[in-house]
Amino acid sequence: MTAPETPESSDQPAAPKRRILPDTRPLAIPAYRRIFVSGVATTIGSAVTAVAVQQQIFDLTGDSAWVGISSAVALVPLVVLGLFGGAIADTYDRRKVLLITSTGIAVTSIALWLCAFSSAESVWVVMGLLAAQQGFFAVNMPTRSATLPRIVPRELVASANALNMSVFAVGVIVGPVLAGVLLPITGLPWLYFLDALTLIGALYAVIRLPSIPPTGDREGRAKVSEGLAYLRLRPLLLMTFVVDIIAMVCGMPRALFPQMAEDTFGGPPGGGAALGLLNAALAIGSLLGGLTGGWIQRVHRQGLAILAAIVLWGIAVTAFGLTSILWLAVFFLAVGGWADLVSAVYRSTLLQVEATDEMRGRLQGVFTVVVAGGPRLADLAHGLVASWTSTTVSVVGGGILCILLTVVAGWWGRSLRDYDSRTAHHPS
Repeated sequence: MTAPETPESSDQPAAPKRRILPDTRPLAIPAYRRIFVSGVATTIGSAVTAVAVQQQIFDLTGDSAWVGISSAVALVPLVVLGLFGGAIADTYDRRKVLLITSTGIAVTSIALWLCAFSSAESVWVVMGLLAAQQGFFAVNMPTRSATLPRIVPRELVASANALNMSVFAVGVIVGPVLAGVLLPITGLPWLYFLDALTLIGALYAVIRLPSIPPTGDREGRAKVSEGLAYLRLRPLLLMTFVVDIIAMVCGMPRALFPQMAEDTFGGPPGGGAALGLLNAALAIGSLLGGLTGGWIQRVHRQGLAILAAIVLWGIAVTAFGLTSILWLAVFFLAVGGWADLVSAVYRSTLLQVEATDEMRGRLQGVFTVVVAGGPRLADLAHGLVASWTSTTVSVVGGGILCILLTVVAGWWGRSLRDYDSRTAHHPS
């Protein structure tokens, strides 16, 4: 067994007194640095591909309904295989799982490039390749997250998560912008080629990871049901999912952005600057949160921080729903994105440090399903409420409900509210 390249906690330098800048100490660890580099390439490349797939399907069909269907096609393997992907991560060497899934993602991108380059006319081929790629992502994501505590000392896990989520925010912003700039210059096929190149670079970083075999005395394959039973018996971990579902379902009004951009903020029909700013604002807030997150690793009452961040998210969404001034709307959404990053960093950290290693993959699989499914449920809920009432009622009502339910969850879930990383008993 090859030992992960992780310095012992006692050998770590004392934490510098950072007030604003992000804590970059995890990048000094070779194995984490490789995961980080592969994450940068995968995030930006996948964001470019997401734009390219939507454009290709619209070009083939001329119907936005097919673009919507493609989102459902992508969601199904992400949700279904997210749970099984976690079990795979707990059964096999995680480096090998990352290697196989990263290869699969790269191969499907190359296939999409060839499909576009040859001017294939079948929308079902494109959606089939998209579904296959999302299936590989569904296994790759929980494996990558479950790997983190094996290569980073416990006290740096929160800082490492903040760096990872900053990268994700950059991908959300840079990927679509890059695709929009390159599409009229290079054409659709070469967007896929760009994604394939970035993924090959990510694959090289994964190849250089140390072996990360499963721990414990497990015989046979890990079962998804074991992870769900484990979660039910640990209220602290269960509450992280409960409050995330509250935040996402009640307080994520992105499905209303097209209508609000036109009706509330005076944008042109079919999109425009207002729509672009609304869609980018959350990611901008998340990015700013990561770039000013040096304080994150110093907070010990992490459960209380999660609750406070989600309440702030609800306040920001409520304020967004009450304004008709575009720059104020962008500001409130950016505040919400900042709060969402803080909540996500601590929720991920709790899942990683408070679960035993042999269960981490499956819990990260559940995390993947919640993260993928919550916003889709929010799209449905906000869309229906807005159609029955108005966008203002839907957004403001959702924000207020988010605040109230989070307060109730904090009062009811003492394990989360009272959690202190200094006194918690961490499993091995």
